[in-house]
Amino acid sequence: MTDAMDRLQAAMARAEAVRPQVGGFPYLAEALRQAGVARCRMAVPSNAMLYVTDAGPVAVQGEPLITGMADVPPFDREALVAALRADQAGRTTFPEFVRGCWAAGIVGYDVDLAARTCTYYGADGDSYAESYPAVEL
Repeated sequence: MTDAMDRLQAAMARAEAVRPQVGGFPYLAEALRQAGVARCRMAVPSNAMLYVTDAGPVAVQGEPLITGMADVPPFDREALVAALRADQAGRTTFPEFVRGCWAAGIVGYDVDLAARTCTYYGADGDSYAESYPAVEL
């Protein structure tokens, strides 16, 4: 295991130990930022996350949402915001959140840990961005 992977795993474990059930994402993001992660990029259909760290990039492959060929759902800002609010309220798991993003036509999202922003992208160039609050660990 590389230093980048060790640091990423330690940050995720730290976040899991301190994050609240509701509104926990900013705690995960802060633990990642403190561990040297600058950016996280999610490819939604493949459920693959890329963590860009100061020790090198790390890819994490989840269970793909689709296999083979599939039509991409149209971008639906309201459905995305509903998926975000459900996740922020602790009503969904991360896999459910990712499926909600896909259903809303999101093909990828980018988390900038320094700027504390998440930007969600549709296939035709549509996007939606929002900030998350700073927290102390």
